[in-house]
Amino acid sequence: MKKNVAIVGAGFSGAVIANQLAHAGYKVDVFESRPHIAGNCHSERDSETGVMLHVYGPHIFHTDNERAWEFVNRFGEFMPYVNRVKAITNDRVFTLPINLLTINQFFDKTFRPAEAQAFMASIGDKSIENPATFEEQALRFVGRELYEAFFKTYTIKQWGLQPSELPASILKRLPVRFNYDDNYFNHKYQGMPKDGYTAIVEKILDVPGINVHLNTMFDPDSKGDYEHVFYSGPIDAWFKHTEGRLPYRTLDFEVFRDKGDYQGNAVINYCDNSQRYTRITEHKHFAPWEQHENTICYLEYSRQCEEADVPYYPIRQAREKAQLEGYVNLARQETNVTFVGRLGTYRYLDMDVTINEALITADKFLACAADRSAMPAFAIDPLA
Repeated sequence: MKKNVAIVGAGFSGAVIANQLAHAGYKVDVFESRPHIAGNCHSERDSETGVMLHVYGPHIFHTDNERAWEFVNRFGEFMPYVNRVKAITNDRVFTLPINLLTINQFFDKTFRPAEAQAFMASIGDKSIENPATFEEQALRFVGRELYEAFFKTYTIKQWGLQPSELPASILKRLPVRFNYDDNYFNHKYQGMPKDGYTAIVEKILDVPGINVHLNTMFDPDSKGDYEHVFYSGPIDAWFKHTEGRLPYRTLDFEVFRDKGDYQGNAVINYCDNSQRYTRITEHKHFAPWEQHENTICYLEYSRQCEEADVPYYPIRQAREKAQLEGYVNLARQETNVTFVGRLGTYRYLDMDVTINEALITADKFLACAADRSAMPAFAIDPLA
């Protein structure tokens, strides 16, 4: 007798779909290759300091999506949290994203908003009418000095590519503000789960009918044991890398503990070549409602992802998009398999987008089941 549904991966994508289908009466097997749930959002208490760690790097929940926000708040209390990022370049500390304080400090001015706006317009390269690359976008809107101080070297360290090789869309996500607002995000809802992300995913999965298998790889050849499979692992791995490995950037962390307060802020970026790491994150500052005598920090290094590494950021350049098209075409020939999430669709997704897309995917599956139509390989087109 066939079990109903298999879900590969116990991050937000898999957990949300499992939750929705279990509530609809399905029996769900969740397969997770790691020894814990919650994917790269996994959090746990540091045994020495008591600080809640973002084990795979910091995750800050921010969204304008009402459905995603309402959903996660069913499973845990979110505390107010504003991400205020600092940046070190040329032995000076500034605020990111670039705002009125950054501009005045950097250029040793006392501009009012309108004056700063006019000044920024004057230093931008207006010969670049339609920026196509990251570098062109930066030069057009912030000028060469700010570009080289905050973006050029940091981008090379983060992506292993020259800014002239990256699309302009990456920089378009970073605003320039002509006031003193230092909130890194603009979204209506922003916060941190009081008890960490893993506690939330645990509650999402705590539904009768869901059976979680940790430390367990799912063999694609066993898909016939289930009516449907939702796969949130790397899409190229499902097809045994027949089109080659899709490239990612991965992160290495150098962890150290200290007494008191090390840097006075959760995130400080290192934007020049004075250090090999891209940033230092001090995790106790991600939970300002807690008090800890000692501290723990992560020095973060970015590099090309190798076979045994944890994939973080997909590299979607022209060559990789062509490679992805090959896998998408293979996926569309599969039956009873849907590819979801960051790895399954080879897209960088914030947590709120991941959750919302998982809810949409579950909705679509239930609608297809009701009218006995075939569930597509992708609820969200990865090539769009």
